[in-house]
Amino acid sequence: MIKGRTLGKGGPRVGALGYGAMVLEGYYGASDDDQAIKTIHRALETGMTMIDSADAYGNGHNESLVGRAVRGRRDAFVASKFGIVHEHDQTGTELPTGWGFSLKINGRPSYAKRALDASLSRLGVDALDLWYLHYPDPATPIEETVAAMATAVRAGKVRHLGLSNVTAEQVRRAHAVYPIAAVQYEYSLWRREAETSLLPTLRELGIALVAWSPLGAGFLTGTVTSLQPTDFRQNNPRFAGRGLATNTARYAPIMQMARELSLTPAQLALAWLLHQGEDIIPIPGTRQLVRIDENSQADAISLNAEQLRRIDTLARPGLAEGRPLV
Repeated sequence: MIKGRTLGKGGPRVGALGYGAMVLEGYYGASDDDQAIKTIHRALETGMTMIDSADAYGNGHNESLVGRAVRGRRDAFVASKFGIVHEHDQTGTELPTGWGFSLKINGRPSYAKRALDASLSRLGVDALDLWYLHYPDPATPIEETVAAMATAVRAGKVRHLGLSNVTAEQVRRAHAVYPIAAVQYEYSLWRREAETSLLPTLRELGIALVAWSPLGAGFLTGTVTSLQPTDFRQNNPRFAGRGLATNTARYAPIMQMARELSLTPAQLALAWLLHQGEDIIPIPGTRQLVRIDENSQADAISLNAEQLRRIDTLARPGLAEGRPLV
């Protein structure tokens, strides 16, 4: 069973590893709902108590799926996000992603209230354990958005607030309005920008870092050798063109180190993240039960100081070819 970690200063206890449910929406290939529910159940059984969703995943389908999976279970800590407009009748601010498309973002208080009520209905719960702003709205001060989110906490519809894909400066401004329990940001051996200013700020304020894409969109599993034409990673500069081949060569020493330690590359990548601090909670996603078991075993892996120094050298910040995306 995965050990627990505290979400924020004096916050709730959740598993040291959570489960990212976005992968169940077909972004990485077809997913079956019944199998998806079994996968979520297996994640909970191993101690991955934080189940991460968003209203934009599958245009609401992901929340409905998670709701079915956690119904009647007391071991699930459900987190979801809002701010990406997925309804045809709603407006927002265009935000380029670098993935070949833009997102429409809405952080206005009126939209936040509408989004939360819809999320609660799809999830089938009276209150959300953790509610994130998915992306800050460039047209709405983050203070206004967080103030509206805080109103939901006081109304008993949300227990804890979070932010996602934000800067250190935005975290400070938001935290001054209402205590932020967690910030979700991409963090892995594939992308380490969080270490420069975001992570030190979170530690100063007592906020947990929930690491999304902790396996580098699957790259750090060591199993991605090619992509199907419909795979959304085709638009990612780190996979597109010569990116995948170049990065495969650059990260070959890390893959070799995993073999030397009798670990899978995914286990080594997750274990490294868990060793970065008790305030780091990775949320790997998978559609396969066997991968849930594989990932969960990373919590029991102990890396010594020399091994950690070696990893830092082999997968130094900036090693990956291709600019990072939002």
